Amino acid sequence: RLANAVTPLWRLPYQEQLQVKYENQRKILQTLASHLEELGIDVQKRGGLCCPLQPVVPSPIINGYRNKSTFSVNRGPDGNPKTVGLYVGTGRARNIVCVKANHMENIPTKHKQVAQCYEEFIRGSPLDPCLLFHEGGHWRELVVRTTSRGHTMAIVTFHPQELGQEELATQKALLKEFFTCGAGTVCDLTSLYFQESTMTRCSHEQSPFQLLHGEPHIFEEVLGLKFRISPDAFFQVNTGGAEVLYQAVRELSQAGGDTIFLDICCGTGEQWLCEPASQGSCFVCQKLSSVRRFGIFLFPSFPGTISLCLAHQVSKVIGIEVMEKAIEDARWNAAFNGISNCEFHSGKAEAVLPQLLSSWEDGRPLVAVVNPSRAGLHYRVVRAVRNCTSIRRLLYISCKPEGEAMRNFVELCCPPDPRKKLSGEPFVPRLALPFDMFPHTVHCELVLLFTR
Repeated sequence: RLANAVTPLWRLPYQEQLQVKYENQRKILQTLASHLEELGIDVQKRGGLCCPLQPVVPSPIINGYRNKSTFSVNRGPDGNPKTVGLYVGTGRARNIVCVKANHMENIPTKHKQVAQCYEEFIRGSPLDPCLLFHEGGHWRELVVRTTSRGHTMAIVTFHPQELGQEELATQKALLKEFFTCGAGTVCDLTSLYFQESTMTRCSHEQSPFQLLHGEPHIFEEVLGLKFRISPDAFFQVNTGGAEVLYQAVRELSQAGGDTIFLDICCGTGEQWLCEPASQGSCFVCQKLSSVRRFGIFLFPSFPGTISLCLAHQVSKVIGIEVMEKAIEDARWNAAFNGISNCEFHSGKAEAVLPQLLSSWEDGRPLVAVVNPSRAGLHYRVVRAVRNCTSIRRLLYISCKPEGEAMRNFVELCCPPDPRKKLSGEPFVPRLALPFDMFPHTVHCELVLLFTR
């Protein structure tokens, strides 16, 4: 049941999985073509698509490809509240069960091993798990990260409740002892982190990650470059697939030695095509109401991966990212790899980018790539890109093109509108290239090339 819920395609031969994903991407491009036709833009190509669609690029690794797994703590099928695994069921139906991930095709053996050891540890602890915040308890989720270099990082989340510093120190010492001297030594951890968290998710700034054992970072190699990874850094979960993806971005960017490469990593998710006062009358917002998302969402990101992989073939790289810790990693990675033509700006893309591009006078070609979270790009980011006449080529990388990204695609291609301060020439979708970063699931990473 767990495998069917998380990896619903696992029973299909891999070539059939790719065909299912291709058909899904084809429907997405047909939907975009329909939205643009409703705005009076004739972009339909063969098959009702808005641009040519290439076959899905397969993943170099099909099983055990994930380099990061998050395991929850909750009641198992036998009722034991100290079960470490993945959820089946929903909170609304009150039928959530935590099932061990032993049979999951996409999770590597090392991750399952660390999860099993963590379960053994918390079952031997007198402290209760924290299943629901209002019910108390302490032991919460486990994150495991691994790299192709053989490094393993484990991050344990713990709700402190009313415990004092002395008792917290005792629990951290017991956890460290288990993984360095006890049964957990079999995991051979490179790093063991502990985070006291009173929320579902906490950033390092909100509640610092405490290193209990080992190295502060683990390291990965992508296209011959070395990257350090912090506990909360975003990194593509499929390293081999990421290499294939970044190689394609290199080629699609057509960036030459005089090109400036703009890498926009947006970290906020409150998006609207228009200002709140006009949302009810905005035609595009009405058409895309089904994919709206309310609220602000912050996501850790990992700028520098794409930037540094392209740095050697361009004149300059400019990266933008909301997370200060991620900027530190990016700058370190650039220096470590001997790359000096990159500059990274810290701040929300919707605040930094308009200021950066408003007075852009550099005559060199400017190519932009955006790789936002599922929440998509803030409208001010889209508007800044649209209104910068120097950007003639844009690559949009989306892990969920049928969601908020669809709104962004329409915003990039819709006619100019002075009411929304959208004066720039529209972009035109030219090519869609899907990548299978998540074998056995229905998800796909889509790269859409826009030009004008």
